Amino acid sequence: MRDPCVGRCLLFAVLVSGVLVSSSVAVCTDDVTLVIRAGILFDGRAYIREDVDVEVRNGKITAVRPASGKADIDLGKRLLAPGLIDTHVHLSWYITSQERLHRRDDGDDERTAILNAAGNAWRMLQAGFTTVQSVGAAEDKLVRDAIDRGAIPGPRVLTSLGQVRTDDDGGRLAAIWSSLKRFFRIEDESAEGIRSRVRTLHASGADLIKIFATENSRRGGASNMTQTQLDSACGEARSLGLRAIVHAQSAESMKRAVRAGCTQIDHGRVADDESIAMMASAGVYFEPQCSLVFRNYLGNWHWFADVRKWDAKQQAAMERILEGLRERAATWLSAKSLKVVYGSDAVAGAHGQNAADLVCRVRDLGQPALDALRSATSLSAESLGLGDKIGTVAPGYEADLVAFEGDPRQDPGVFMQVAFVMRGGVTYRLPPDRAGPNRVFPSR
Repeated sequence: MRDPCVGRCLLFAVLVSGVLVSSSVAVCTDDVTLVIRAGILFDGRAYIREDVDVEVRNGKITAVRPASGKADIDLGKRLLAPGLIDTHVHLSWYITSQERLHRRDDGDDERTAILNAAGNAWRMLQAGFTTVQSVGAAEDKLVRDAIDRGAIPGPRVLTSLGQVRTDDDGGRLAAIWSSLKRFFRIEDESAEGIRSRVRTLHASGADLIKIFATENSRRGGASNMTQTQLDSACGEARSLGLRAIVHAQSAESMKRAVRAGCTQIDHGRVADDESIAMMASAGVYFEPQCSLVFRNYLGNWHWFADVRKWDAKQQAAMERILEGLRERAATWLSAKSLKVVYGSDAVAGAHGQNAADLVCRVRDLGQPALDALRSATSLSAESLGLGDKIGTVAPGYEADLVAFEGDPRQDPGVFMQVAFVMRGGVTYRLPPDRAGPNRVFPSR
């Protein structure tokens, strides 16, 4: 009789976009207590402990105690933490064989798109991200569900399956129409139409609703959703028990999102003191980026520029963003009660490099390493409504764990040096002294 553990624990090589991702050793823990020993443990909330054993059984953490006796996996002096969480990825973004960003009209069929999304999921899991939130495309659903069934390896995936927006094409005519609407105070998208879109996404199986409250950044990020429209979108999501996450670049669009009772605000590149204070007072989660998404765009400009109709002005604007990182972050870094979660905005070329913004936050912005790590674990778990299940190393929580090749308090670069990954009690990555010297951090 076939062992039922084999189907869930067997990993396989995934061939996607010309990159062969090597399989890892998987350890099944059904009805077996597995002891993981670490020289340093960060529990995801407030505590650092030394020489600790974490016991795992049936996919859950059953005990955290001082190290003693025999350990099944000894991580040495490495720092062990909860599995990382990225609240903003684009799972289905990939680069086609023509070396350009995939779009639905580029000739690739659905199978190719899904295989690439599965490969992206694998890269992020190998980088220590055991939960990701994709914001989002229809292809995400098949990958999410296959991971949930244990058919393919990957992080826990939550997806919006699409977006609610009032400026879908992003072209010049849309820009002109948006300007006319503002001038004449016209609301062409009815509140009921927006609510209907939210209901359609919910019926399709969305885990959350993603809303665009600002126009494309090349047109200045002006608000393109009225207060009434945002009230309708976030209100309908709330009535359906879904979180509402808002793409908002301008301070005004951020304020409207707070007034509408939305759950989380992404980007906020030109946030002001008032919008930050409003988010903090209302308990709205804030998800700023550091540098990964901009460096990825600039470093791979030929993939994106033609498809997204970017020009030299857009390129210069991104370069200025990188130059002013610390200045722009000063407001949210100093807001003590603001709930800042972790979202990298990982697009094509950045999957598996998600932790680069953790390095950026510590090295470039001056955020304490444990604050950055807390943002990417327990606080992000709370923002997903999963704070009682993941993001913390404690009895009763899912056995989602990651270990780094060193202590990020001493060197934030180790956020990119992942030695050990476990999700739900299954080990997907082991350190070199356990799996051999050829295990390397995954490239693009």
